[in-house]
Amino acid sequence: MTQTVLFGIDRLIAEPALRRPLAGRRIALLAHPASVTADLTHSLDALAALPDLKLSAAFGPQHGLRGDKQDNMVESPDFLDPQLGIPIFSLYGEVRRPTDAMMDTFDILLVDLQDLGCRIYTFITTLRYVLEAAAKHGKSVWVLDRPNPAGRPVEGLTLREGWESFVGAGAMPMRHGLTMGELGHWFIATLKLDVDYRVIEMQGWQPDAAPGYGWPLGERTWINPSPNAPNLWMARAYAGTVMLEGATLSEGRGTTRPLELFGAPDIDARAVLTEMETFAPHWLNGCKLRECWFEPTFHKHAGRLNHGIQIHCEGPYYDHAAFKPWRIQALAFKVIRRLYPDYPLWRDFAYEYEHDRLAIDLINGSPLLREWVDDPATQADDLDRLTTPDEEAWQEHRRQFLIY
Repeated sequence: MTQTVLFGIDRLIAEPALRRPLAGRRIALLAHPASVTADLTHSLDALAALPDLKLSAAFGPQHGLRGDKQDNMVESPDFLDPQLGIPIFSLYGEVRRPTDAMMDTFDILLVDLQDLGCRIYTFITTLRYVLEAAAKHGKSVWVLDRPNPAGRPVEGLTLREGWESFVGAGAMPMRHGLTMGELGHWFIATLKLDVDYRVIEMQGWQPDAAPGYGWPLGERTWINPSPNAPNLWMARAYAGTVMLEGATLSEGRGTTRPLELFGAPDIDARAVLTEMETFAPHWLNGCKLRECWFEPTFHKHAGRLNHGIQIHCEGPYYDHAAFKPWRIQALAFKVIRRLYPDYPLWRDFAYEYEHDRLAIDLINGSPLLREWVDDPATQADDLDRLTTPDEEAWQEHRRQFLIY
């Protein structure tokens, strides 16, 4: 029998000694729909039920505190919680960074956010912003730690200087392999913040243990941390499939398997798959790619039949150490460019309120990936030569921040 995994929120509730420093202080919570205890009580309700805690405010990141926004870039308003009578502030509405007035409502901020282990996931940018605000205002931040469901593997180009954005919180690769608690330590060290910071660590988390390799599969229920994050397989594939947000291909939004598949009405997915297996077969290890057809009910290519490919990174096809989701998606782009040289692959639209840079470049933290795809002379080795030094440097650098 494997050891039971306790998340930070579970320990804070179960161990009064951990809560002692919170007594008599005004407490705020930053949370979202996946912020639940082991018995699936939302963290806000679980904390509100503790007689020794005084909740004075709560914050919601992108998609809201309780989960109200289906698509990207749909803002949430501030409101008063009808049950608790406390203000609920949106950090994805009028502002991305907490205002001075918001910071005045609490002494200690508890952060209980389920991450997906990918640089572009905006909850880690929100963590950076609240740490910076806490340093400025002399507030304390406690991260109630949760698993990184993608585990410890590292992949992708490091964000280049000057490419920080709401989907690029700092100079880390796409797949960073840290928990939120560990990321907090990294932000504080990197940004040289003077802030009172504490991590309520998980107990029993084994990021290399099968079958979940980061997520305690069979032990904890998966709750969508955002509307299009429906399962562990999506979390594994996401460091690659998130790049589709910068492409004209559908990433499966509007289907029941978003960000596990990709396609379009005007590509031959079978030809794409064959060419992927020819161009860089070694990048396809650790999973199974399957030709499929799908019709999104909303978002890109809605109501049209798409020919696509689903990435199966579960069950007998999954090898945690071998799986390279970022390279798989990069390869798909490369092959489409080779098969259809004039294909309008890159979306040109205002992505996360950035108007002057292509979404695919914001997502990757530089133009390097797009330039590799678009240059007909480049091979798989060229991307590896760019990326492997970034990955190796991060592996070494992050070691000092690992808690588990």
